[in-house]
Amino acid sequence: MGDVLAGIHAAWEFESDALVIRFERGIRTPKLYQVLRERRVPYEALASVTLTPGKRGTVVLHAVPRPGADPLMEAAAGQLKEGSDPYRLVLPTDRETLAEYYRDELRALLPPEPEAAGAAGHGAGGPYDGLDVLDGHGGPDGHGGLGGPDRGGVLDALGGAEDPYGAGGAVAPAERFLVAPPSGPLSFKAYDGKASFDGRAEVSFRWFWTGASSEKWKAGDQTFSVRDLCGIEWRSPDVFDGHLRLLARDGGPRPTQPDHDPASVVFGLGYGLVHESLPFAAAVLAAIRSSDRAPVPVGSRTPGAVAERIRHLGELHRAGLVTDEEFSTKKAELLAEL
Repeated sequence: MGDVLAGIHAAWEFESDALVIRFERGIRTPKLYQVLRERRVPYEALASVTLTPGKRGTVVLHAVPRPGADPLMEAAAGQLKEGSDPYRLVLPTDRETLAEYYRDELRALLPPEPEAAGAAGHGAGGPYDGLDVLDGHGGPDGHGGLGGPDRGGVLDALGGAEDPYGAGGAVAPAERFLVAPPSGPLSFKAYDGKASFDGRAEVSFRWFWTGASSEKWKAGDQTFSVRDLCGIEWRSPDVFDGHLRLLARDGGPRPTQPDHDPASVVFGLGYGLVHESLPFAAAVLAAIRSSDRAPVPVGSRTPGAVAERIRHLGELHRAGLVTDEEFSTKKAELLAEL
Protein backbone atom coordinates (compact mmCIF):
# COMPACT_ATOMS: atom_id res chain seq x y z
CA MET A 1 0.00 0.00 0.00
CA GLY A 2 1.36 3.38 -1.01
CA ASP A 3 1.19 6.82 0.62
CA VAL A 4 -2.29 8.28 1.05
CA LEU A 5 -3.21 11.96 0.76
CA ALA A 6 -6.71 12.64 2.11
CA GLY A 7 -8.64 15.69 0.97
CA ILE A 8 -12.22 16.92 0.96
CA HIS A 9 -14.56 14.25 -0.51
CA ALA A 10 -11.68 12.07 -1.78
CA ALA A 11 -8.31 10.51 -0.99
CA TRP A 12 -5.41 9.74 -3.32
CA GLU A 13 -3.25 6.66 -2.84
CA PHE A 14 0.07 6.56 -4.67
CA GLU A 15 0.88 3.04 -5.82
CA SER A 16 3.98 2.03 -7.74
CA ASP A 17 2.27 2.20 -11.14
CA ALA A 18 -1.01 4.02 -10.61
CA LEU A 19 -2.89 6.71 -8.73
CA VAL A 20 -5.90 5.26 -6.90
CA ILE A 21 -8.65 7.79 -6.21
CA ARG A 22 -11.21 6.84 -3.57
CA PHE A 23 -14.31 8.98 -3.10
CA GLU A 24 -16.33 9.53 0.05
CA ARG A 25 -20.02 8.68 0.10
CA GLY A 26 -21.25 11.34 2.55
CA ILE A 27 -24.32 13.47 2.02
CA ARG A 28 -22.18 16.47 0.99
CA THR A 29 -20.11 14.51 -1.50
CA PRO A 30 -20.99 15.22 -5.17
CA LYS A 31 -23.27 12.47 -6.46
CA LEU A 32 -20.94 11.66 -9.34
CA TYR A 33 -18.17 10.90 -6.83
CA GLN A 34 -20.47 8.59 -4.89
CA VAL A 35 -21.25 6.65 -8.06
CA LEU A 36 -17.60 6.38 -9.13
CA ARG A 37 -16.49 5.17 -5.65
CA GLU A 38 -12.93 4.31 -6.71
CA ARG A 39 -10.82 4.81 -9.83
CA ARG A 40 -7.40 3.40 -10.65
CA VAL A 41 -5.47 5.71 -12.97
CA PRO A 42 -2.16 4.43 -14.38
CA TYR A 43 0.48 7.12 -14.40
CA GLU A 44 0.80 6.75 -18.17
CA ALA A 45 -2.81 8.00 -18.40
CA LEU A 46 -1.88 11.40 -16.93
CA ALA A 47 -0.65 14.43 -18.82
CA SER A 48 0.18 16.81 -15.98
CA VAL A 49 -0.34 17.71 -12.33
CA THR A 50 -1.02 21.22 -11.04
CA LEU A 51 -1.52 22.90 -7.68
CA THR A 52 -3.61 26.06 -7.56
CA PRO A 53 -5.44 28.17 -4.95
CA GLY A 54 -8.99 27.03 -4.29
CA LYS A 55 -12.02 28.68 -2.71
CA ARG A 56 -12.42 29.64 0.93
CA GLY A 57 -9.04 28.67 2.29
CA THR A 58 -8.27 25.65 0.14
CA VAL A 59 -5.79 24.53 -2.49
CA VAL A 60 -6.54 22.19 -5.38
CA LEU A 61 -4.28 19.39 -6.54
CA HIS A 62 -5.35 18.54 -10.08
CA ALA A 63 -4.19 15.52 -12.07
CA VAL A 64 -5.04 16.04 -15.74
CA PRO A 65 -5.65 12.92 -17.86
CA ARG A 66 -4.29 12.60 -21.38
CA PRO A 67 -6.88 13.01 -24.13
CA GLY A 68 -8.25 9.61 -25.03
CA ALA A 69 -7.13 7.93 -21.78
CA ASP A 70 -10.33 7.99 -19.72
CA PRO A 71 -13.75 7.12 -21.24
CA LEU A 72 -15.52 9.16 -18.56
CA MET A 73 -13.69 12.35 -19.47
CA GLU A 74 -13.97 11.61 -23.19
CA ALA A 75 -17.74 11.27 -22.87
CA ALA A 76 -17.95 14.44 -20.74
CA ALA A 77 -16.05 16.40 -23.42
CA GLY A 78 -15.28 19.29 -21.08
CA GLN A 79 -18.86 19.71 -19.80
CA LEU A 80 -18.28 18.68 -16.17
CA LYS A 81 -18.58 21.41 -13.60
CA GLU A 82 -15.42 22.11 -11.63
CA GLY A 83 -16.86 20.66 -8.43
CA SER A 84 -17.59 17.35 -10.15
CA ASP A 85 -14.19 16.84 -11.78
CA PRO A 86 -12.99 13.50 -10.34
CA TYR A 87 -9.34 14.46 -10.89
CA ARG A 88 -9.44 17.40 -8.44
CA LEU A 89 -8.39 16.92 -4.82
CA VAL A 90 -9.35 19.85 -2.58
CA LEU A 91 -7.22 20.36 0.54
CA PRO A 92 -7.10 22.96 3.35
CA THR A 93 -4.43 25.62 2.80
CA ASP A 94 -2.54 24.44 5.90
CA ARG A 95 -1.70 21.29 3.88
CA GLU A 96 -0.30 23.21 0.90
CA THR A 97 3.30 22.22 1.65
CA LEU A 98 2.29 18.57 1.76
CA ALA A 99 0.33 19.03 -1.45
CA GLU A 100 3.40 20.54 -3.13
CA TYR A 101 5.44 17.52 -2.08
CA TYR A 102 2.96 15.06 -3.58
CA ARG A 103 2.58 17.17 -6.70
CA ASP A 104 6.31 16.91 -7.31
CA GLU A 105 6.35 13.22 -6.43
CA LEU A 106 3.49 12.53 -8.83
CA ARG A 107 5.14 14.51 -11.63
CA ALA A 108 8.24 12.41 -11.21
CA LEU A 109 6.14 9.29 -11.81
CA LEU A 110 4.60 10.52 -15.04
CA PRO A 111 5.92 9.04 -18.30
CA PRO A 112 8.97 10.90 -19.65
CA GLU A 113 8.42 13.26 -22.51
CA PRO A 114 9.41 11.95 -25.95
CA GLU A 115 12.37 13.35 -27.76
CA ALA A 116 11.57 16.21 -30.10
CA ALA A 117 10.51 15.14 -33.56
CA GLY A 118 12.46 16.17 -36.64
CA ALA A 119 11.68 19.23 -38.69
CA ALA A 120 9.50 17.22 -41.04
CA GLY A 121 7.54 15.71 -38.16
CA HIS A 122 9.18 12.27 -38.36
CA GLY A 123 10.53 11.11 -35.02
CA ALA A 124 11.70 7.76 -33.90
CA GLY A 125 8.22 6.26 -34.06
CA GLY A 126 5.72 5.36 -31.40
CA PRO A 127 2.53 7.19 -30.37
CA TYR A 128 4.27 10.56 -29.99
CA ASP A 129 5.78 10.53 -33.47
CA GLY A 130 5.41 13.88 -35.21
CA LEU A 131 3.83 15.69 -32.23
CA ASP A 132 5.22 18.76 -30.50
CA VAL A 133 5.20 18.00 -26.80
CA LEU A 134 5.58 20.94 -24.46
CA ASP A 135 7.44 21.13 -21.19
CA GLY A 136 5.54 19.22 -18.53
CA HIS A 137 6.65 21.23 -15.52
CA GLY A 138 5.34 24.73 -16.22
CA GLY A 139 7.01 27.85 -14.88
CA PRO A 140 9.53 28.15 -12.08
CA ASP A 141 6.83 28.03 -9.41
CA GLY A 142 5.72 24.62 -10.65
CA HIS A 143 2.04 25.64 -10.90
CA GLY A 144 1.84 26.17 -14.64
CA GLY A 145 1.04 22.64 -15.81
CA LEU A 146 2.05 21.61 -19.30
CA GLY A 147 3.66 24.42 -21.21
CA GLY A 148 3.83 26.82 -18.27
CA PRO A 149 1.48 29.66 -17.26
CA ASP A 150 2.59 32.12 -19.93
CA ARG A 151 1.34 30.34 -23.04
CA GLY A 152 -1.94 32.25 -23.04
CA GLY A 153 -3.88 29.30 -24.43
CA VAL A 154 -3.88 25.57 -24.73
CA LEU A 155 -3.01 23.82 -27.98
CA ASP A 156 -4.32 20.45 -28.96
CA ALA A 157 -1.69 17.90 -29.93
CA LEU A 158 -3.20 17.51 -33.35
CA GLY A 159 -3.28 21.07 -34.52
CA GLY A 160 -4.26 23.98 -32.35
CA ALA A 161 -7.70 23.31 -30.89
CA GLU A 162 -8.25 24.13 -27.24
CA ASP A 163 -7.59 21.21 -24.92
CA PRO A 164 -11.00 19.96 -23.70
CA TYR A 165 -9.64 19.32 -20.22
CA GLY A 166 -8.02 22.69 -19.78
CA ALA A 167 -4.72 21.02 -19.03
CA GLY A 168 -2.41 23.46 -20.73
CA GLY A 169 0.06 22.35 -23.37
CA ALA A 170 -0.03 19.81 -26.14
CA VAL A 171 0.32 16.12 -25.38
CA ALA A 172 -0.10 13.01 -27.45
CA PRO A 173 -3.55 11.45 -27.08
CA ALA A 174 -3.67 7.92 -25.76
CA GLU A 175 -4.10 5.25 -28.42
CA ARG A 176 -6.56 3.35 -26.20
CA PHE A 177 -8.44 3.81 -22.96
CA LEU A 178 -6.09 3.37 -20.01
CA VAL A 179 -8.66 3.93 -17.26
CA ALA A 180 -11.53 1.49 -16.76
CA PRO A 181 -15.04 2.85 -17.30
CA PRO A 182 -17.34 3.25 -14.29
CA SER A 183 -19.07 0.05 -13.23
CA GLY A 184 -22.51 1.64 -13.17
CA PRO A 185 -25.24 2.62 -13.44
CA LEU A 186 -26.05 0.73 -16.65
CA SER A 187 -29.56 2.11 -16.93
CA PHE A 188 -31.28 5.42 -16.27
CA LYS A 189 -34.52 7.23 -16.94
CA ALA A 190 -34.51 10.02 -19.49
CA TYR A 191 -37.47 12.31 -20.10
CA ASP A 192 -38.76 10.30 -23.06
CA GLY A 193 -37.59 6.77 -22.29
CA LYS A 194 -35.42 4.38 -20.34
CA ALA A 195 -31.88 3.68 -21.55
CA SER A 196 -30.29 0.31 -20.71
CA PHE A 197 -26.94 -1.29 -21.49
CA ASP A 198 -26.08 -4.95 -20.97
CA GLY A 199 -22.48 -3.99 -20.23
CA ARG A 200 -21.03 -5.51 -23.38
CA ALA A 201 -23.02 -5.84 -26.61
CA GLU A 202 -26.37 -4.04 -26.71
CA VAL A 203 -27.93 -0.69 -25.82
CA SER A 204 -31.70 -0.37 -25.72
CA PHE A 205 -34.17 2.51 -25.50
CA ARG A 206 -37.72 1.92 -24.25
CA TRP A 207 -40.02 4.88 -24.86
CA PHE A 208 -42.37 6.50 -22.31
CA TRP A 209 -45.75 7.39 -23.76
CA THR A 210 -45.76 10.55 -21.64
CA GLY A 211 -42.59 12.00 -23.14
CA ALA A 212 -41.58 10.32 -26.41
CA SER A 213 -42.25 12.10 -29.70
CA SER A 214 -44.49 10.61 -32.39
CA GLU A 215 -41.39 9.89 -34.47
CA LYS A 216 -40.00 7.69 -31.72
CA TRP A 217 -43.32 5.95 -31.16
CA LYS A 218 -43.54 5.12 -34.85
CA ALA A 219 -40.00 3.76 -34.85
CA GLY A 220 -40.75 1.64 -31.77
CA ASP A 221 -38.45 0.66 -28.93
CA GLN A 222 -34.86 0.47 -30.09
CA THR A 223 -32.02 -2.02 -29.60
CA PHE A 224 -28.54 -1.16 -30.89
CA SER A 225 -25.60 -3.50 -31.29
CA VAL A 226 -22.37 -1.99 -30.02
CA ARG A 227 -20.69 -3.26 -33.20
CA ASP A 228 -22.94 -0.93 -35.23
CA LEU A 229 -21.86 2.16 -33.29
CA CYS A 230 -18.86 4.43 -33.70
CA GLY A 231 -19.39 6.74 -30.75
CA ILE A 232 -21.74 8.60 -28.43
CA GLU A 233 -22.77 12.22 -28.01
CA TRP A 234 -23.49 13.29 -24.44
CA ARG A 235 -24.82 16.75 -23.79
CA SER A 236 -25.05 17.57 -20.10
CA PRO A 237 -28.51 17.74 -18.52
CA ASP A 238 -27.29 20.92 -16.80
CA VAL A 239 -27.65 22.83 -20.09
CA PHE A 240 -30.44 23.33 -22.59
CA ASP A 241 -31.09 20.43 -24.97
CA GLY A 242 -29.33 17.82 -22.86
CA HIS A 243 -29.37 14.37 -24.44
CA LEU A 244 -27.54 11.12 -25.10
CA ARG A 245 -27.22 10.18 -28.78
CA LEU A 246 -25.75 6.98 -30.22
CA LEU A 247 -23.72 7.50 -33.38
CA ALA A 248 -24.10 4.85 -36.07
CA ARG A 249 -21.03 3.47 -37.80
CA ASP A 250 -22.64 3.78 -41.25
CA GLY A 251 -22.87 7.56 -40.81
CA GLY A 252 -26.29 7.75 -42.46
CA PRO A 253 -28.63 10.75 -42.23
CA ARG A 254 -30.28 11.41 -38.89
CA PRO A 255 -32.79 13.95 -37.54
CA THR A 256 -31.26 17.20 -36.35
CA GLN A 257 -33.30 17.30 -33.16
CA PRO A 258 -32.59 14.55 -30.60
CA ASP A 259 -36.28 14.61 -29.72
CA HIS A 260 -37.02 13.20 -33.20
CA ASP A 261 -34.10 10.78 -33.34
CA PRO A 262 -34.79 7.17 -32.24
CA ALA A 263 -31.05 6.83 -31.55
CA SER A 264 -31.32 9.48 -28.81
CA VAL A 265 -32.88 9.96 -25.42
CA VAL A 266 -33.47 13.50 -24.18
CA PHE A 267 -32.98 14.79 -20.66
CA GLY A 268 -35.11 17.14 -18.61
CA LEU A 269 -35.63 18.38 -15.09
CA GLY A 270 -34.78 15.40 -12.88
CA TYR A 271 -34.12 13.08 -15.86
CA GLY A 272 -30.75 11.92 -17.18
CA LEU A 273 -28.84 13.42 -14.26
CA VAL A 274 -25.06 13.68 -14.65
CA HIS A 275 -24.26 10.95 -12.11
CA GLU A 276 -26.61 8.57 -13.96
CA SER A 277 -26.21 9.36 -17.65
CA LEU A 278 -22.48 10.19 -17.82
CA PRO A 279 -21.18 6.88 -16.35
CA PHE A 280 -23.64 5.13 -18.67
CA ALA A 281 -22.27 7.04 -21.68
CA ALA A 282 -18.68 6.25 -20.63
CA ALA A 283 -19.43 2.53 -20.32
CA VAL A 284 -21.02 2.44 -23.78
CA LEU A 285 -18.12 4.40 -25.28
CA ALA A 286 -15.58 2.00 -23.75
CA ALA A 287 -17.49 -0.98 -25.17
CA ILE A 288 -17.53 0.62 -28.62
CA ARG A 289 -13.78 1.22 -28.53
CA SER A 290 -13.05 -2.33 -27.39
CA SER A 291 -15.33 -4.02 -29.91
CA ASP A 292 -13.76 -5.81 -32.84
CA ARG A 293 -15.46 -3.34 -35.19
CA ALA A 294 -16.32 -6.14 -37.57
CA PRO A 295 -19.25 -5.38 -39.88
CA VAL A 296 -22.52 -6.89 -38.75
CA PRO A 297 -23.50 -9.72 -41.11
CA VAL A 298 -26.76 -9.53 -43.03
CA GLY A 299 -29.57 -11.31 -41.27
CA SER A 300 -28.03 -10.93 -37.82
CA ARG A 301 -31.30 -9.76 -36.27
CA THR A 302 -33.08 -12.67 -34.62
CA PRO A 303 -36.57 -13.72 -35.80
CA GLY A 304 -37.91 -13.06 -32.31
CA ALA A 305 -36.67 -9.46 -32.35
CA VAL A 306 -38.18 -8.86 -35.78
CA ALA A 307 -41.51 -10.38 -34.71
CA GLU A 308 -41.59 -8.07 -31.68
CA ARG A 309 -40.93 -5.03 -33.87
CA ILE A 310 -43.71 -6.07 -36.27
CA ARG A 311 -46.11 -6.61 -33.36
CA HIS A 312 -45.35 -3.11 -32.05
CA LEU A 313 -45.76 -1.70 -35.55
CA GLY A 314 -49.18 -3.37 -35.78
CA GLU A 315 -50.27 -1.75 -32.52
CA LEU A 316 -49.31 1.67 -33.86
CA HIS A 317 -51.18 0.91 -37.10
CA ARG A 318 -54.36 -0.09 -35.25
CA ALA A 319 -54.11 3.05 -33.11
CA GLY A 320 -53.99 5.21 -36.23
CA LEU A 321 -50.46 6.46 -35.59
CA VAL A 322 -49.10 4.75 -38.72
CA THR A 323 -50.74 4.85 -42.16
CA ASP A 324 -51.40 1.75 -44.25
CA GLU A 325 -48.54 2.67 -46.56
CA GLU A 326 -46.11 3.28 -43.68
CA PHE A 327 -47.12 -0.02 -42.09
CA SER A 328 -46.56 -2.02 -45.30
CA THR A 329 -43.22 -0.34 -46.05
CA LYS A 330 -41.80 -0.75 -42.55
CA LYS A 331 -43.02 -4.33 -42.27
CA ALA A 332 -41.25 -5.20 -45.54
CA GLU A 333 -38.03 -3.59 -44.25
CA LEU A 334 -38.17 -5.63 -41.05
CA LEU A 335 -38.78 -8.90 -42.89
CA ALA A 336 -35.85 -8.13 -45.18
CA GLU A 337 -33.56 -8.07 -42.12
CA LEU A 338 -34.09 -11.81 -41.53
